[in-house]
Amino acid sequence: MDHLTIWNRFCDRFEISTSCIPLFELTDSGHVLTKEIGSKVKRLVLRRSQGMEKLIRREIDILVEDWRNNTDEYDGAIYMMFRREGDNVLPLYIGKAETIGRGDRNLSANIKNLHKDQSKFARWGDNYAYHIGDLSAVVLPGHDRKKVNNKYIGWAKSLFVDYPSTGPKLKESIYFWMRAWRRDEVGIWEDFGQTRLTFLEYLLIGVASSVFPDDLLNIEGQNRD
Repeated sequence: MDHLTIWNRFCDRFEISTSCIPLFELTDSGHVLTKEIGSKVKRLVLRRSQGMEKLIRREIDILVEDWRNNTDEYDGAIYMMFRREGDNVLPLYIGKAETIGRGDRNLSANIKNLHKDQSKFARWGDNYAYHIGDLSAVVLPGHDRKKVNNKYIGWAKSLFVDYPSTGPKLKESIYFWMRAWRRDEVGIWEDFGQTRLTFLEYLLIGVASSVFPDDLLNIEGQNRD
């Protein structure tokens, strides 16, 4: 079975193309809306779509409940940022948010209090060192240049027509998908059987980098020529 077929089978099995949500909150003309954050020093950040925030909270609530009940059915959540061509999923970034953080089975700080706190927000938070915060530092004016991360310059080039701008315009629609991942679920390598979250992430990145080498923005786990 070729890599594209393997990729499409996984996407079809989890209905990624039909269950996804727009990543950003947009104007009718395709410009990303922004919001101002910070108590002492104000700065602009890109605004996630309401649907995307609802999806993240729904899937992370599953993880938090699993942790509280000590049932250990889930490892965390797998997520993907992507473009679509028809029903086909063209991945841009693949990542994970694990349930357990540092310490003795502590709940990860990345997924705590998501109904009140958007600073970390399952890796998609407004703070620096998180996806939205770091992308905003590149795309929006007014950020300290020391906060600009080269990784997100690549993201900006892939996603936006031009930047920095107070109303950056997307090149095309960008979508987001997330799923709380059970430990006993079968991943993209179906013959392997049950696949833990960390292995799933690397497998997805490996297959995606083989099929979409010019699109995938992941650095770690990519196949390199």
